[in-house]
Amino acid sequence: MSASSSPAARLSRLVPMRPRDPREAGRSASPLELFFDLVFVIAVSVASVELHHALTENHVLEGVVAYAAAFFAIWWAWMNFTWFATSFDVDDWLYRVLTFVQMGGVLTFAVGLHDFYDGDYALAILGYVVMRVAMVAQWTRAGHGSPELRSTAYTYAGGVATVQVLWLSLLVVPESVRPALFVVLLLAEISVPVVAERRGTTPWHPHHITERYGLFTLILLGESLLGSSNAIIEALEGDADLVPLIAIANLALVVTCSLWWIYFWPPHHEAIGSFGQSLRYGYVHYFVFAAAGALSAGIEVEIDVLTDHSKLSAVAATFTVSVPIAIFVLGIWWIAIRDHADRVVNVVVPSGALLVLLDPLIPVPVALTALILVVVVAVLVRRGPVTRSGQQEHAQG
Repeated sequence: MSASSSPAARLSRLVPMRPRDPREAGRSASPLELFFDLVFVIAVSVASVELHHALTENHVLEGVVAYAAAFFAIWWAWMNFTWFATSFDVDDWLYRVLTFVQMGGVLTFAVGLHDFYDGDYALAILGYVVMRVAMVAQWTRAGHGSPELRSTAYTYAGGVATVQVLWLSLLVVPESVRPALFVVLLLAEISVPVVAERRGTTPWHPHHITERYGLFTLILLGESLLGSSNAIIEALEGDADLVPLIAIANLALVVTCSLWWIYFWPPHHEAIGSFGQSLRYGYVHYFVFAAAGALSAGIEVEIDVLTDHSKLSAVAATFTVSVPIAIFVLGIWWIAIRDHADRVVNVVVPSGALLVLLDPLIPVPVALTALILVVVVAVLVRRGPVTRSGQQEHAQG
């Protein structure tokens, strides 16, 4: 056996972790990134199911707060890996193994979500820390392999590691101080990139990063389609009135398709030209993603009301659908549409988002929302996005 083929030699075959070229041609999501997303399908599904249970039992405030906290962990772990990958993905064996460790942390977090909603944070925090510690190792390696970004990478590694120690301390502090400490730790997490990037900006590939966000949006909208299919299953297997269940299923499909159209209408890659824009794009997506995940829970709550399995009133249940939709549309308008739209679009889109909140005032659930979103989409079809050159693209067919 030659020296180059020995186990030690194979283990040493690590690619130097250098910054990727942000202008690299043909850069797209890798098979590892797509595989990584699969575990988040599970975490999002569990978080949405737990929110559905809390809402339908009329534990609205507790359920929404727990969902917001749980989704922060999902979004933050996913986003940090995504932005790191666009800068330093080398796809060698160590990079893959550390990614698999993160996936294990996501699954552990998902398993702990049921207890998390009941106030027991231990397993969920353990899973979250595993996700983040793997990123500490990735950033440390990036600092070792990239002299020009060493200070940035080590600041990331040190900041993330410090916050994880504090997350573990949340398990032993008095229960009375946990809510305040929780908020402080959330702020600490989102501050790490702001501090680290001041020492040197890591490169990002606009097309790659926005493709990754688009793919995650598809996962979340898929949860809403699952809610629609559950309505059909309820209609076929239960003894409830079939007409309203089938109606809510079809209206939910129209809404979900409209949200897909609205999200993918603007040129997302043009929304992250500067560091400030990238922060806005990345952070505001928390509300977009969380709203998309909550929409699935809202559809399930509507089904429960129609089948007399919910403690919520019909009006309150409709808000569980209309509020997430309004947040989703306003979020996408703010970060991606408004800078690439003419005056008509910039009036119609946010106005439509606010109008969907009137849905509870009519007797047919989701019908007004579906109609409003179809009108918004029709306007977008008629008027194409404005490019950086100031030219308006052809209307979409």
